[in-house]
Amino acid sequence: MSINRRSKNITEGVARAPNRSMYYAMGYSEGDFVKPMIGVANGHSTITPCNSGLQKLADAAVEGLKAAGANPQIFGTPTISDGMAMGTEGMKYSLVSREVISDCVETCVGGQWMDGVLVIGGCDKNMPGGMMGILRANVPAIYVYGGTILPGKYKGQDLNIVSVFEAVGQFSAGNMSEEDFCQIERRAIPGPGSCGGMYTANTMSSAFEALGMSLPYASTQANVEDEIVETTRTAAKVLVEAVKADLKPRDIVTKKAIENAVAVIMATGGSTNAVLHFLAIAHAAEVEWTIDDFERIRRKVPVLCDLKPSGQYLAIDLHHAGGIPQVMKVLLKAGLLHGDCMTITGKTVAENLADVPDAPRADQQVIRTIDQPMYAHGHLAILRGNLSPEGCVAKITGLKSPVMTGPARVFEDEQSALAAIMAKQIVAGDVMVLRYLGPKGGPGMPEMLAPTGALIGQGLGESVGLITDGRFSGGTWGMVVGHVAPEAYAGGNIALVQEGDSITIDAHRLLLQLNVDDAELARRRTKWVQPAPRYTRGVLAKFAHNAASASFGAVLDKFD
Repeated sequence: MSINRRSKNITEGVARAPNRSMYYAMGYSEGDFVKPMIGVANGHSTITPCNSGLQKLADAAVEGLKAAGANPQIFGTPTISDGMAMGTEGMKYSLVSREVISDCVETCVGGQWMDGVLVIGGCDKNMPGGMMGILRANVPAIYVYGGTILPGKYKGQDLNIVSVFEAVGQFSAGNMSEEDFCQIERRAIPGPGSCGGMYTANTMSSAFEALGMSLPYASTQANVEDEIVETTRTAAKVLVEAVKADLKPRDIVTKKAIENAVAVIMATGGSTNAVLHFLAIAHAAEVEWTIDDFERIRRKVPVLCDLKPSGQYLAIDLHHAGGIPQVMKVLLKAGLLHGDCMTITGKTVAENLADVPDAPRADQQVIRTIDQPMYAHGHLAILRGNLSPEGCVAKITGLKSPVMTGPARVFEDEQSALAAIMAKQIVAGDVMVLRYLGPKGGPGMPEMLAPTGALIGQGLGESVGLITDGRFSGGTWGMVVGHVAPEAYAGGNIALVQEGDSITIDAHRLLLQLNVDDAELARRRTKWVQPAPRYTRGVLAKFAHNAASASFGAVLDKFD
């Protein structure tokens, strides 16, 4: 093996002795300076069950790196629990944490001149944040997902985090006893791991496997099972081989690889947040990718998997049914995947899938065949119209008809919208408008799981529309449209909507339309005044000042 980047650097000039002294203080010996220095970005924390089980994986990564002849260098990354922050001011920090995590990875890898990096994460923003940092640093890298959670159980039913939010609506509607409500609250999360459906964490982990940046089968394993520990050891060894081969992330994350990832997102019924995050990931990789590319992929890729939130099963069920490799093999055989894309294993996608059956097993119901999909086309539709000329995202699976026209019910924040739902002031046919919740206006583009969960719990999930310049949880389904751009704070037309205005949501025509004539909108615009920023100091103020539009991934470094 050639001498590593750090040893090359520290053997030049007078810095050699002081730099080596710092390593000797940590127990290094002379022979260590020809071994690759591999960062382990450890997202372990006791903030959330998504990350509370990561330390054993960091330990396994260290073991694997040492066994492969590398020097592990551990550093930390933060996390924000979306589930815990939902509906509170803390939710504004969630998307911000994506940027902080990416900065942590890039800063440590660059500052310590690492030869490679293994990133471990669990909660929603750990994934895109880690991948963005990986792509900025562009040294050999692999992503290790912390694993999904096992389902909770109550009265013979599987539970997950969304069960709790929907129970709020059922309890408030008088359709659930207090005892059942409390039992669901206590039993929904039985231990460590990320939220169990095809919500944002499992969506992004699955997409990273399809992207070629994680090992096959790694994205749907359960945190509490032994399999994931051994997979992490293997990932460490694979990374060391990638360092030897100088296989870098940008060699893997090409436009074709992103198409593969988005095809898997569509096939698995993944989270709306994947649109925002893959715009940001493509930006970090310097790959040309726009919001319209998601619609291009959606039109040709069917939904193959029956997964929550709009389906029946959880990520662990998908794993037992054959995992992401089985989904990818079905897509590959149908000509919907690029088999020639390189992966972190040093093999192409097609080579990785060579031993996977062409069709799903007959004894499972999670993965459908290509000729009998859940839906003929993908579920994340990009809508446009005078309410969102830059585009917005509608999740259209699980709906009898993704079309409605109704009167606007306008809210300037999530809390007042939730209060109106709980007070039964929202009725079938209404179109709720939640605004000033975008990247700049929120700031931080908070998720709206509490209002959507309450609507579903009250039986209004398909009959009430909800549009917002904020985001939705991966656990959301219903007549919902998010990421409306331009956002209200930037003067988008969503800021001009008035109570009672007619709004049309039509996923068939890819339309989001405010049925008010241009002259009236122009008159309203002359009276519109941009609100004062909610924060003027600190991380939220910095995010609000620098964030690009949601149609560009809400990244902070889009300067052109």
